Amino acid sequence: MAALSVDPVVDPSLVRAEAARRRSFAVISHPDAGKSTLTEAMALHAHVVSEAGVTHGKASRAASLSDWGELERERGISISSTALRFGYGEAVFNLLDTPGHADFSEDTYRVLTAVDFAVMLLDAAKGMEAQTRKLFDACQRLGLPVVTVVNKWDRPGHEPLELFDAVQEATGRVPVAVNWPVGHAGDFQGLLTPGESTYLRGQAVDSGAHRAREERVEGASDPRLEAGVWQAAVEGATIAAELNGRFDRQAFLAGTQSPVLFTAAAGNLGVRPLLEFLLHQAPSPAGRAAVDGAVRAVDAPFSGYVFKVQAGMNPAHRDQVAFVRVNSGVFDRGMDLQHAQSGRPVLSKYAHHLVGRGRQAAATSWPGDVVGFVNATGLGVGDTIHAGPPVVFPGMPRFNPERFRVVRNRDAARHKGFAKGLAQLEREGAIQVLRDAEGSPGGPVLAAVGDLQFEVATERLRREFGAEVALDAPLPYDRARPVPAPGVPELAGVTGVQLLYRPDGEAVALFPDRWKLNRTRELFPHLFPDEPPTG
Repeated sequence: MAALSVDPVVDPSLVRAEAARRRSFAVISHPDAGKSTLTEAMALHAHVVSEAGVTHGKASRAASLSDWGELERERGISISSTALRFGYGEAVFNLLDTPGHADFSEDTYRVLTAVDFAVMLLDAAKGMEAQTRKLFDACQRLGLPVVTVVNKWDRPGHEPLELFDAVQEATGRVPVAVNWPVGHAGDFQGLLTPGESTYLRGQAVDSGAHRAREERVEGASDPRLEAGVWQAAVEGATIAAELNGRFDRQAFLAGTQSPVLFTAAAGNLGVRPLLEFLLHQAPSPAGRAAVDGAVRAVDAPFSGYVFKVQAGMNPAHRDQVAFVRVNSGVFDRGMDLQHAQSGRPVLSKYAHHLVGRGRQAAATSWPGDVVGFVNATGLGVGDTIHAGPPVVFPGMPRFNPERFRVVRNRDAARHKGFAKGLAQLEREGAIQVLRDAEGSPGGPVLAAVGDLQFEVATERLRREFGAEVALDAPLPYDRARPVPAPGVPELAGVTGVQLLYRPDGEAVALFPDRWKLNRTRELFPHLFPDEPPTG
């Protein structure tokens, strides 16, 4: 094979400077906390859009800017991750919107591997919900700094100090107030910065379709505030500072503090202060560790990490997009790249930056940017691409599925589309496809984390591949674990354990309940050396 060309000669100081301008982050939340609305509001403040769609209501709006899929636009929910790239101040923001629904936690985890920090969005009335806790745990495992945003302050909700207690109890990180609401939940007057005598008074315009009006005024002398409102806000901010201290950037980056800001994203209130905080305090990209432990510095030759593969983003072309996070160096569209896992060249001519449902040709990209490689065959989730010295970043772990159903093709004439669609969904990680040793004559088994994945998979098979399918009743299993090849004969005769196989030949054992899983672990501990007991 001919030697590949390397990065164009670029001053390393320029790469470091461009990396320092990047803010790459994910927004995580429980469903209906306002994640897509906040994403739209940020885009509005960054002049990516001229009018936010929230004013039309979820059911009738043209979907959130970040919701590209037809199913998402019909349902008004986010079921896949998307990327938004926009400039704000002197920075370039790469905002990765994530699925809020718990059934798509695996997609969210993939996104979290590609960012430098997360924004955790809470509903003021609901606080730390179950899905929020799970997503925070993923951030904790990945060592990500987390900014907490209390949203919907224009509606009735908990007292701020109650929310602070809930955040600390659930996360173990100390919540510290960056700003504090003036007015109780449901009567949002503005935001004060702890220790200052003025506050930022906000007024929603056109029900949030445009940026809110803001003015800075003296709190104690503002006649528009009812008696006691200003004093209550000052006292609340003071108590929070006395209990938890003030914001410390190093503690935030180290993961011991979580800065807290308040918003009402539907009215675009508090969104600009949030963007300003991220601009000045959030981390920029840093070097990333490879599988051998060596850190690939941001000013090293180009390297990138595939964290998502998605088909069907452009129904007119039926193309496939590999989402690549730039980890180091500079990417120039058309440059020669190598796929680390196979050693084969990677076509980079058709590369785009993604802005919701739209695309822009990605001429040049820097560490922290997300580039969509269109129809770059052979790229899979967790793969590494590079120029210059080789590097391999750690692969993407699989979630263990908990739901299993046989899928049947209802039209034999559409078998090719059925097979192609299953292969595509498996490649994306949208759902797992398993077969038994005889090739599953009754039909492949779809394996999922949650039931909604089945609905999305069958609908995509119909819309994108013309395959009408039927699902059998759920199989009687709710646990699955990968099995090393030498252990397959040992488990083959165990009553109640079903062995199936992934497309790559890896065996997966299905268990009817946690008791059977734990008993099997006791009998064959060498097959599950790193598996803790379930409960």
